[in-house]
Amino acid sequence: MKVRLCPSMMCADIFDLKNTIDVFEKYKIECLHIDIMDGVFVPNYTLGTDYCRQLKKKTHIPLDYHLMIDRPEDKIDRFPIEKGDYVSIHYESTNHPQRVLGKLREKGAKPIIALNPATPVSCIEYLLDDIDAVLIMTVNPGYSGQKLIPSTLNKIKETREFLDSKGYENVEIEVDGNVSFENAVKMREMGADMFVAGSSSIFSAFFSLSEGIEKFLNTVK
Repeated sequence: MKVRLCPSMMCADIFDLKNTIDVFEKYKIECLHIDIMDGVFVPNYTLGTDYCRQLKKKTHIPLDYHLMIDRPEDKIDRFPIEKGDYVSIHYESTNHPQRVLGKLREKGAKPIIALNPATPVSCIEYLLDDIDAVLIMTVNPGYSGQKLIPSTLNKIKETREFLDSKGYENVEIEVDGNVSFENAVKMREMGADMFVAGSSSIFSAFFSLSEGIEKFLNTVK
């Protein structure tokens, strides 16, 4: 499957958002990654529902909601989820993942199940009919700027092998956490398709956003 670059909007300069979106549209970025943290499931607060609504008004690019929230079944109706958007819920965040994933499918979204670094791949076996992708966290969720957990590289490979062995070759693998240029190459080799790019790659202070995107796409193929 082709590489999908998913810029982490948590790392974008909110005061330069229009120019940032213009760059994304120029490079035909396919989705914008939105980190939603509730201070309960993870020890941090980030972007919220109003930010998502404002972003929807400024661009046609689908959103890639990453719901790092407790009991998402009680909260997903608060978000402006539209047909074609991606939405990740964490396996660890609810006792009823199939119910939530089914509701997302009804909205026309592409459901994704997210796994924390220590959560085994085997737990998704009975969710395969309900998802379009698996999000592998390569750091513990909650903060940007963390170092990659090395064992998660093998987890990406294990996930790809697991999906293929079950006949779900079309289910994509998204990766999130220290997706640097160097790490992204390794992640791609292990089977990743969607890359949440943040401060360690395209939003680096050492070059422009355009330069970062071009470098990423030229490096990870």
